[in-house]
Amino acid sequence: MTEMPTYKKKDFVSDQEVKWCPGCGDYAILSSVQLAMTKIGKEKKDIVFVSGIGCSSRFPYYMDTYGMHTIHGRAPGFATGLKLANPNLEVWLVTGDGDGLSIGGNHLIHILRRNVNVNIILFNNEIYGLTKGQYSPTSEPGLVTKSSPYGSIDRSFSIASLAIGAGSTFFAKTIDTDPKHMMEVFQAASEHNGTSMIEVYQNCLIFNDKIHDAYTNRMKRDDTTLRLKHGEPMIFGKEKNKGIHWGGDKPEVVTIGENKISESDLMVHDEKDIFKAHMYSAFHHPEFPVPLGVLRKVERPVYEEGVIHQINQVTEKKGKGDISKLLKSGETWEVK
Repeated sequence: MTEMPTYKKKDFVSDQEVKWCPGCGDYAILSSVQLAMTKIGKEKKDIVFVSGIGCSSRFPYYMDTYGMHTIHGRAPGFATGLKLANPNLEVWLVTGDGDGLSIGGNHLIHILRRNVNVNIILFNNEIYGLTKGQYSPTSEPGLVTKSSPYGSIDRSFSIASLAIGAGSTFFAKTIDTDPKHMMEVFQAASEHNGTSMIEVYQNCLIFNDKIHDAYTNRMKRDDTTLRLKHGEPMIFGKEKNKGIHWGGDKPEVVTIGENKISESDLMVHDEKDIFKAHMYSAFHHPEFPVPLGVLRKVERPVYEEGVIHQINQVTEKKGKGDISKLLKSGETWEVK
């Protein structure tokens, strides 16, 4: 058995100058990913980062791994091709709320539906950053931007609802102000066999500053976020005295010790429960705490494994194909 090499963060830092705006949340995500790569037990030669277009999509340049900077919204197609060509690769797809949910929305839902063994990190800053501040599919109604000078009238996507509805077998949320939590989520995603999707609340201080401040600010986030852990009660708050209780027909926020509510009365997180996953996707601040961690994790058949199995079955039955014979079979024409 070959012993895996021991890596340090610097082993995943490329020689390229990082060209994000000073103070951008992307820096923290990059650092956390580089640290996570030292812990996933994969050789660098087997790790690939793929991206589309946008601020987040500069990511492959900044990772000292193999990488592909592809075209707008189409990174899932490239990632799928990589896994079909070499299923042993550890493939990470980096996208944003514009690249992944607007022009790339169709590609995103189908990689989730197929359950290709790829890890997707979606940076959500609720704005188009690279093209200088237009509203995006996750921008809240009323947001004034260069493309909505009187306020956006669009309804925004819930990324969790979209991903879970598309059949994502792993969906998690994390925040750019908590590197430790990001690393834990990235490691869990890598361990999952199937498509893992992680939404990262990321700050764009130039065009949409502090849009997530209520639940990413270190001074506030304990009271405004719910850290989900499988099999544990849904408790939150600086004093760990608040929780989620099932109120008969809907969830409700309660205070432990009030109205005879104890910890045993709280809902317990279950990653396999599709009902609870859909419920979390509807949790929005300030009515509910924002859920962080793994919302959904289940085992399902993996796409590339099924494709390879099918190819092997057909090859065994019909023999190995010949591309030259295929091209010359049936009716052919000679063009002069």
